[in-house]
Amino acid sequence: MGKKVRVGLVYGGRSGEHEVSLQTALAVMKAFDYSKYEIKPFYITKEGEWRAGSPLLSPPDQVELLRLAGGDAASGTEALMPVFTGLSDRQAASGGTAPASPEGKPIDVVFPLLHGTFGEDGTIQGMLEMAGIPYVGAGVLASAVGMDKIMMKKVFAQEGLPQCVFRYFNRTQWEKDPAFFIMEIEVALGYPCFVKPANLGSSVGISKARNREELIAAIDYALRFDRKVIVEEFIDAREIEVSVLGNDEPRASVAGEITSSSEFYDYKAKYIDGKSMMHIPANIPSETAEAVREMAIRAFLAIDGSGLSRVDFFLCKSDGRLLINEVNTMPGFTPYSMYPLMWKESGISYIELLDTLIQLAISRHAEKQRIDYGGGSPV
Repeated sequence: MGKKVRVGLVYGGRSGEHEVSLQTALAVMKAFDYSKYEIKPFYITKEGEWRAGSPLLSPPDQVELLRLAGGDAASGTEALMPVFTGLSDRQAASGGTAPASPEGKPIDVVFPLLHGTFGEDGTIQGMLEMAGIPYVGAGVLASAVGMDKIMMKKVFAQEGLPQCVFRYFNRTQWEKDPAFFIMEIEVALGYPCFVKPANLGSSVGISKARNREELIAAIDYALRFDRKVIVEEFIDAREIEVSVLGNDEPRASVAGEITSSSEFYDYKAKYIDGKSMMHIPANIPSETAEAVREMAIRAFLAIDGSGLSRVDFFLCKSDGRLLINEVNTMPGFTPYSMYPLMWKESGISYIELLDTLIQLAISRHAEKQRIDYGGGSPV
C-alpha cells in the first residue's frame, strides 16, 4: 500500500458558525477512507486559539470530537498551537528549517472546514498560501469575494448575470446621511426589502423590513455584524441551488430546491428548527435546470472559484425569471447538506467527493508551482 495522504483538518473558528463547523468536521472525519488518509485535527477555539490533536487513524465518534475540541491536558491536545507548527515542511526543501508536526510528519494538504468570518473569507486561505500548503476549496480572492455580498454582486454584474436590485453603504455613510439612503431604498426597492450585513454567512443578521421604522431598525441590527450593509428588493421566488465541483473546468450537479420553514431562509430555518425541506432534484423544467447549471458555472469562474461552491438562485414565481443570489465557497458539508446531496443525486458519493476535493487541492497547488514568483529575467 502506498503512503497515506496526511490531511490537516481545521475546524471550529471564531465565527458565529462555530458549532456548524464542528458538525461538519465530525461528518468529514467519519467519512474519510482511513486506508488512504491520515487525519490530523486542528481545532480553533471561539477565541482564536489553535489546538492540535493526535493523528486520527480511524473515524472518531461524537465524544471523540468533543475531546478533540477540549484542548486540556486530559484530552491529549496541545493547549496552544502556534499557527504554522505541524503544517508544512516545504521550507526544508529549499534549504530552510521548517516546522514539523509533533510526530515529525508533514501535512500534505489542509481541509479548512470553517464557515463564515475568519475561515471562509480568505483569511486562513492567505495564511496557507504564505506557508505554501495545498488546501481544499476557494483561494484568497474567490473566498473574499464570495463572502462580501457587495463585491460579489459587482462581479456578477460585470459577468452579465441577472440579479435583484440592491443598494449598499457603510457605517460612516449611513451615520452621515441616513435620510439619503432611506430615500434611495424607498425609491429604488420599495417595501418589503431585505437588509443584510455585507460580510457574514448562514443568513446571520438578516432582517425583512416592511416600512421605514423596520428599515432603520434592520440597518442598525445589520451594522452590529459588519461595517457594510446591503439592502435588496423583495423577490417572490422559489429558492434553487446547484453544486459546483472543479478548478478551471468545473462541472455542476443537478439542481435542488429549498422550501424554508420560516418567512425567509435564515439561520434558524437552516440549522435549528429542522423543518425546512430539501427537494432534489428540483421540480423545474429541464431548460430551467440547464440554465441554472450554466449560470452556476459562469458565477464560479467569474469569482475565480476552485474546489467547491454552492450557487443559489431565485426563480421568480410571476414570470419564471432566474436571478442569481449568491455563491457560497464553503457550503454546509455534512452528508445531509444540500451540497453533497445534490452530488449524490448526480452520481457522486460523499466519499468520492472527499477524494475529488483532496485531488483538486493538490492539483491546483501543483499548477501554482509553475508561477515564477521571483521575477526572473525575461527569456
